[in-house]
Amino acid sequence: MTAPTTDPRTWVRQFHPAADDAVRLVCFPHAGGSASFYFPVSAQLSPAVDVRAVQYPGRQDRRAEPTIDDLHRLADALVPSLRSLADRPLAFFGHSMGAVVAYEVALRLAAAGAPPLVRLFVSGRRAPSRVRAESVHERDDQGIVAELQRLSGTDAGLLDDPETRAMILPAIRGDYRAIETYRVTPGSTVHAPLSVLVGDSDPQVTLDEARAWSEHTTGPVDLRVFPGGHFYLSERSGEVIRLVADELANAARPGATPRT
Repeated sequence: MTAPTTDPRTWVRQFHPAADDAVRLVCFPHAGGSASFYFPVSAQLSPAVDVRAVQYPGRQDRRAEPTIDDLHRLADALVPSLRSLADRPLAFFGHSMGAVVAYEVALRLAAAGAPPLVRLFVSGRRAPSRVRAESVHERDDQGIVAELQRLSGTDAGLLDDPETRAMILPAIRGDYRAIETYRVTPGSTVHAPLSVLVGDSDPQVTLDEARAWSEHTTGPVDLRVFPGGHFYLSERSGEVIRLVADELANAARPGATPRT
């Protein structure tokens, strides 16, 4: 395997063109996920929103690169590629592990002097301060497959094929190690309005754990609950995309104040 590249074009994908003055939305995938998960979001929001999607190493066209199995190192590696995108109003959307990666990158960009995000969307993930004892990354392959099937995050047909399973499981295991061993730096907060999105039957996050995101921002927090489990956003994609579009349209208006 080769070392992870620092080329920004490798870390961030753009699937559709956008208007020159469009708000920019960077999307962060879940554990085991890839940039292509957000292709439908880009298709529906462009050209009004400049949608970019992060591609972590260890999957798809980056599968020859080792997975970064430490979330803080992953956020550090992303900053150089995302700093150049802060030349216009910028928002982040992250689902599950991606919510925490987005949060950590937002902290680093702020420390580097970038303008605050116009909004941070965190989906399907409890607040960084709410820790559970988890060890999926220590299971054997079948144990990881069982967890993926429980959350309905990966097509079961893919997991039934031994060659495909052998190809995708190393990245998934590395991602699980990254998120399960992650601990937030105490007292860290972003200076941005938060939209917290969660499924009402998500086994990975309770409503109290979702509300605790308010401890991690100096801005207003809006909690939205949808019917569904951990991947509620796949079943409710239309509603989620409309919510994102509405919030970003509000943020793009001159003199707009964040919704609460």
